[in-house]
Amino acid sequence: MMPDRPTHSFALGSLTNRVHDRLAAWAEQNYAVRMWDRDHTLWSAEDIPDLANRLGWLRLPYETKQLPAIRAFAEEARAGADRVVLLGMGGSSMAPAVFANTFGSASGHPLLTVLDSTHPEAVRAVSAVVDPSRTLFLVASKSGGTIETLSLFRHFWGVVSGVHDRPGDRFVALTDPGSGLEALARERRFRRVFATPPEVGGRYSALTPFGLVPAALIGMDIESLQAKASVMAVECGPDRPVAANPGLRLGAVMGESALAGRDKLTYVCSPAIAGFGAWVEQLVAESTGKNGTGIVPVAGEPLGDPASYGQDRLFVFMALEGDRPSEWEVAQAGLRRRGHPVVEVNLHHLDELGAEMFRSEMAVASAGSILGINPFDQPDVQVAKDLARQAMSPEGLEGSVEETSSDSPRLAGALRAWAATIEPGDYVGIHAYLPMGGPAAPVLDSLVPLLRDRLRVPVTLGYGPRFLHSTGQLHKGGANNGVFLQLVDSPGPDIDVPEADFSFGELLEGQAAGDYQALTGRDRRVLRVRLAGDPRSAVETVAGLLGG
Repeated sequence: MMPDRPTHSFALGSLTNRVHDRLAAWAEQNYAVRMWDRDHTLWSAEDIPDLANRLGWLRLPYETKQLPAIRAFAEEARAGADRVVLLGMGGSSMAPAVFANTFGSASGHPLLTVLDSTHPEAVRAVSAVVDPSRTLFLVASKSGGTIETLSLFRHFWGVVSGVHDRPGDRFVALTDPGSGLEALARERRFRRVFATPPEVGGRYSALTPFGLVPAALIGMDIESLQAKASVMAVECGPDRPVAANPGLRLGAVMGESALAGRDKLTYVCSPAIAGFGAWVEQLVAESTGKNGTGIVPVAGEPLGDPASYGQDRLFVFMALEGDRPSEWEVAQAGLRRRGHPVVEVNLHHLDELGAEMFRSEMAVASAGSILGINPFDQPDVQVAKDLARQAMSPEGLEGSVEETSSDSPRLAGALRAWAATIEPGDYVGIHAYLPMGGPAAPVLDSLVPLLRDRLRVPVTLGYGPRFLHSTGQLHKGGANNGVFLQLVDSPGPDIDVPEADFSFGELLEGQAAGDYQALTGRDRRVLRVRLAGDPRSAVETVAGLLGG
């Protein structure tokens, strides 16, 4: 009989005893019961905000009252929509993006496009393919004040207003009760407002309307998704032995691996579920990367020769049944021979993605208690936002933003000096303020394994400003073991943001400059390169020099 939840196996090598001891300690401490009781002392002796009041995700698999209303709305809305465009950032957009990439759209249901970029070319590309009279726009923001989301809303509100007497009919808000976005939606007579639970943080919100509304609109079986998640929640429940609790067991592995110096959590996903990596990347990075510690998620890095990895990795291989690449067996054997801990996750059906999301949330929350941090806040995200606003102000930033150009004769020397700062135990973060899926994307993708194999460190790739709401917390608040390459272009023509005194290009430039200063203000190692001329050619120049 096929299991009704994902199955897992562990080959932990030298970590085995540490994980066993951690689970035994948790059993003595009644850890699972205390988590389900929302006991803040698992993470902090002090009862601080964003602890007990951010554990609402534990009950989400059992919250089925919202499903009929979401399903009814999706059935009603799809008759008049060929496309759904979700405007959001971070936790508001990650789960929908995974669902769109994994499930696609069922027959007779609209396509889903997730726009989480303010690059003018990305905005222009989506604007070019939408029919404003046949498109439903989901404006998603937990706080209701996310500048990127509101800027994208204003742009598409203007587009729809040009062809529709009642533009609000084409918009739906997903936001917390009482937010500014809720007020805006009422004022402009949005078609619908879905309230999202305040006690659930954005990165834990896949089973709230943030994930379920777009999922239903593309024809996913949200009832099955949630039912599979509830099976996992039962397995992770307070009455199950800690050693058999799938969420706590993975959390013990993550936390103890990080304490042992294996803080690079490397997800290798089979093709059918490759989109999961971006979702878990945000969950891990934003939850654990603070107070000078953290777990570095490495998602999207191609599988390399086992000899190319340092001793700072923990591997998670995640596959859909029947989709497991043949080369994994040899690769995993090679990793185990070299002492790398390996976790295997097997999904029997795509609907089990919700179950694995729940397990990952419990794992990351429990790993946070091992690291001694609060996994539900993001204390270092605001600094980059404040500096971005300052960069866009008439006064500008107080400090300097140093950069070299891709056509400068000094570029080769700057890249050599930057690479020379990288040491064992570090990781490289490529920060590309470019459109995702744009002409330069294939070159950026190739840069990841190139740098890994040459420098023998993990390499991550993030697109700005999206990664600011994902891994940005880790980059600034985690350990000082990140070495960053910031790539910025000068997009044109620009697009003004209606009802605002800035353009999308100015917003993007301000965010890149603000993040640069936020990183250097924390003594992070950063090289900023201005891409001159054609971005793809400029990135090829950078890649050629780094590979030489």
